[in-house]
Amino acid sequence: MSQTRIDVLTLGNAIVDVLAHTDEAFLLSKKVHKGAMQLIDESRAEELYGDMGPAIIVSGGSGANTAAGVASFGVKAGFIGKVKNDETGKLFAHDLKAIDVHYDVALAEDGPATARSFILVTPDGERTMNTYLGACQNLTPDDVNPDTVRASSIVYLEGYLWDPPAAKEAFRKAVKIAHEAGNKVALTLSDAFCVDRYRDEFLGLMRDGSLDILFANIHELQSLYGTSDADTALAALREENVLGAITRSADGALIVSRGETRAVPAFPVERVVDTTGAGDLFASGFLAGLVKNLDLTDCARLGGLAAAEIISHLGARPQVSLKELAEQQGLLS
Repeated sequence: MSQTRIDVLTLGNAIVDVLAHTDEAFLLSKKVHKGAMQLIDESRAEELYGDMGPAIIVSGGSGANTAAGVASFGVKAGFIGKVKNDETGKLFAHDLKAIDVHYDVALAEDGPATARSFILVTPDGERTMNTYLGACQNLTPDDVNPDTVRASSIVYLEGYLWDPPAAKEAFRKAVKIAHEAGNKVALTLSDAFCVDRYRDEFLGLMRDGSLDILFANIHELQSLYGTSDADTALAALREENVLGAITRSADGALIVSRGETRAVPAFPVERVVDTTGAGDLFASGFLAGLVKNLDLTDCARLGGLAAAEIISHLGARPQVSLKELAEQQGLLS
């Protein structure tokens, strides 16, 4: 049995982000859909990297960003995701361990390179992601350590992980082990286009008891229920047997359950620089609050605080201690 108790264990695509400022004209010239995540192959990755402006390289990946945020709140975090034993993969593994995130997945010795996401940030702070999945597609059930899952109070699953078939099986294995151990399971829908691909499967996960908590932004939720009306989507979510944490950008978040819907305002931000990771960090604050047994409204406020910090700079990992920020705001003692 693992000797380390983990509060939040995240499973996701292990990706290194390559971020650059750009403009609308560049997006049009490259025929990319603004604000979305598009999967690309290695040749397209090299093309974009050659044509994009000066870049910042930083470890990313949605689930890994959430783990980083959880750790920044002073809560024990772990991550399961696959990188190759190359320079980029070693950077990714080092960055997690340096912030005290438990990471024990073996680095791949062969196969495709470590995944990279080429993130184009327009002047309005919106991010457009072009992702070469590479090695992270090769996550398998063997990479899911049962002891690590059993030791984790909440297992948080990244919707993007539903694309590769072997990773999907790793996902299902983690769900089964977590629930057998009496632990909670959360899912983030990740992206409206991801939901379009797997709507029925995601609804099935909610309805067969696989999920306890659902994270989504309002557009992803509307996609899940096939409606353009937010109120209709929220009403449908209230009928599910899950706790919903739904973000609405500057309009804050909604906590949705069968009994009630609570609205929690967003934290003010002087200037939005880059929205990359806003949802990931909202989840980190909400999950940190849950494991600290805070009221759900305070969980959402912690999420809003983390999201506000992350969108104030380039990159999707906190640049200051979220625990200290929360203490300054009176959200943690």
